Amino acid sequence: MYTSTKNRIMGTIYAKGHNRAFSANDFVAKFKRYEIDQSLSILTKKGKLRRITNGIYDYPRYSEIIKDFVPADIDDIAHAIARKFNWRINPDGNTALNYLGLSNQIVGRNIYLSDGPNRKYNINGRKLEFKHIPAKEAKLKYTESFLIVQALKSLKKENITDELLKKISQKYSLQQWEKIRKDTVNTAEWIRENINRIIKVKEYDHNREVVSSRTQ
Repeated sequence: MYTSTKNRIMGTIYAKGHNRAFSANDFVAKFKRYEIDQSLSILTKKGKLRRITNGIYDYPRYSEIIKDFVPADIDDIAHAIARKFNWRINPDGNTALNYLGLSNQIVGRNIYLSDGPNRKYNINGRKLEFKHIPAKEAKLKYTESFLIVQALKSLKKENITDELLKKISQKYSLQQWEKIRKDTVNTAEWIRENINRIIKVKEYDHNREVVSSRTQ
């Protein structure tokens, strides 16, 4: 029985490729929990899988260049932990600023904001941290909304300029910004105000493009 389950689990892992992090919870829809735990234990002892931290594994890839196994992707680990505990997670403000092209700062810690408790992990010297945030922020429906809210909070209200808003506005389409505005209706007033300012910029640019296309 364990052999059959073990082979099917390993087949699923092979299909997803190397260095994808996962936990036993990722297999409970198809297998019994005690079969999963037994199979993961056997596969880890045989060196097929790598135990990254408590209850989190990956299928490691050996690199001839570094003569060692490639470290697991920290973002993939974070999402595997989130799935294990049924948390919703999103990157923190510094990561959001990098994504939006507003900062080139190298992040020393990998921080994720979640609706779960505060947790810290040390993954082979790499720091992974989860910070609890208010429910109204965790419930944002879209990743784009979360990135914008966290970026604005990191920039701080007093540092928001028209130039910054112009740069942020270019990241998404007018339709996406309208979606973000509806999604962030329960955030802080100053954040909503700046999102409205961004949308005005997008509307102005959109109207100019329409007029320009008609005159050509």
